[in-house]
Amino acid sequence: MARSSFISLEGVRKVYRGRREDFLAVSDVTFDVQAGELVAMVGPSGCGKTTVLKILAGLHSHEEGTVRIGSQADSFDPAKDIGMVFQQPLLLKWRRVIDNVLLPAEILGIPKGEARERAGHLLEMVGLSGFEQSYPYELSGGMQQRAAIARALVHDPKLILMDEPFGALDALTREKMNLELLRIWGESGKTIVFVTHGIQEAVFLGSRVVVLTAGPAKMADNFLVDLPHPRGLDLKTTEAFGDYTRRIYKLLGME
Repeated sequence: MARSSFISLEGVRKVYRGRREDFLAVSDVTFDVQAGELVAMVGPSGCGKTTVLKILAGLHSHEEGTVRIGSQADSFDPAKDIGMVFQQPLLLKWRRVIDNVLLPAEILGIPKGEARERAGHLLEMVGLSGFEQSYPYELSGGMQQRAAIARALVHDPKLILMDEPFGALDALTREKMNLELLRIWGESGKTIVFVTHGIQEAVFLGSRVVVLTAGPAKMADNFLVDLPHPRGLDLKTTEAFGDYTRRIYKLLGME
């Protein structure tokens, strides 16, 4: 793997220890992520994608293999340098939008003035300017998820981990959020690892796609997506897009 890679996983294996028997969740995962990439990790439901994401976040240990994030010249602290976006927005219903976004900054002790200014810029970037004083119940599902993305960015992390963040949204809103995420990624320049079981979503979003087999997770492929930016929904009608999706279908035995 390239020495300049921002993330490197090699031969990662994860076993959950149970009372009666052990469960192999990840058998062999190897891939790297360059700084500023949006890498989509796709595979069947329950294959171990979220486990790999939690290993990257430092929430789970691993039995074998190596995981490296950052470089020797640039230290990496998971508490400060990772932002996470989950399938559900997980906004605190008693806090206004601005206060939800500010939560990581409060936990990390970032000066209030600096954090509030950044939160305001982020809410403008995700299209929620004017909703700072709203409560979560006053927002649509897509708007809530955009607030969650702003919250993940407020402490200026180096890495964003997204675990099927649009899975609970209806199809049309999901399409809009895909476009929004590409815009936000382009403006923020962050490194993003995006987990999904949607094959088209992976190809549409990813600058590269990592394909995992049915659990226990094992690498099936890791390829660049050579499609132009900015990407619009009409891209999905092109032959090149279809070639990439067919490649994944074949890898997962879904031809």
